[in-house]
Amino acid sequence: MPIVGIGIVVTILALLLREQRPELALLLSLAAGVLIFFLILDRITVVFNLLEQLAFRADMDLFYLNTVLRIVALAYITQFGSQICRDAGEGAVAGKIELAGKIMIMLLAIPLLLVILDSVLRLLP
Repeated sequence: MPIVGIGIVVTILALLLREQRPELALLLSLAAGVLIFFLILDRITVVFNLLEQLAFRADMDLFYLNTVLRIVALAYITQFGSQICRDAGEGAVAGKIELAGKIMIMLLAIPLLLVILDSVLRLLP
């Protein structure tokens, strides 16, 4: 799998660069993350299309599927951003990014929580 190979090569190069040119090691790590994302982008699209087809077959409102997919995407983006900050030695900033991501996920989840709560209330006598 080329992604694993790219990751190992970039990690070794970043370790070698980190002592003399830490800013280049960070840029190399960031570039590798973007490259890996683009390498898996077509696979991500396949997964999204499959989920959309399953939701259509189940006669599910696409609003809920889109909300779940946004939450998953936000979680991945938040993790990617916080890892970049950690790689740069900015653990405090990474923590703030994670906190903001969690708050945004909660905001996106509110409509889903309301639907679940409404369904539970309808089941109760």
